[in-house]
Amino acid sequence: MVRRVRQCVVGDDGFTIIELLVVCLILGVLAAVAIPSFLNETAKAYNASAKELARSAMTTAMTVGTDHQGQYGTISPADLLSYEQTLFTSSASAGYNAWVASASGNTDSFVITTEAYSTGVLFSIVDASGTIARYCGNAGTWTPPAVNSSPNGTGVVAVTVSSYSGGGCNHGAW
Repeated sequence: MVRRVRQCVVGDDGFTIIELLVVCLILGVLAAVAIPSFLNETAKAYNASAKELARSAMTTAMTVGTDHQGQYGTISPADLLSYEQTLFTSSASAGYNAWVASASGNTDSFVITTEAYSTGVLFSIVDASGTIARYCGNAGTWTPPAVNSSPNGTGVVAVTVSSYSGGGCNHGAW
């Protein structure tokens, strides 16, 4: 028994270059499959952050409206930031997070748009006289909704639904 253990310890057996190349090839294939999946999950996280920020900004906008007798005419990213210090209002202050790209309102409606870091997807929440809708699209090809500047100050500009799908945006809605 002792002789057999000594032979294993002092033997010249090892891996051949072919065996090492096969292992490297297998690791390369696994990496080629795993890395795109990982990057896709990262994009989903950035988009989820933008959706969460839009919802938080909507709650803040409703607080602003409550303080102004139900009117949303003062809503802007700076106004939202004055009420809620945790909102990011520019890409410079957000770092690797989403930020409020735009916010506007009038007598009884408001629109808040956030942008996701690194994905270029915009997410908008529209509160048109108490009716809430959510829209989204690619920042390069889609114009988010805006508040209507009609003489009486009510209403929201008609929204062009984006055909963009991806990153949590399904044909212009989320």
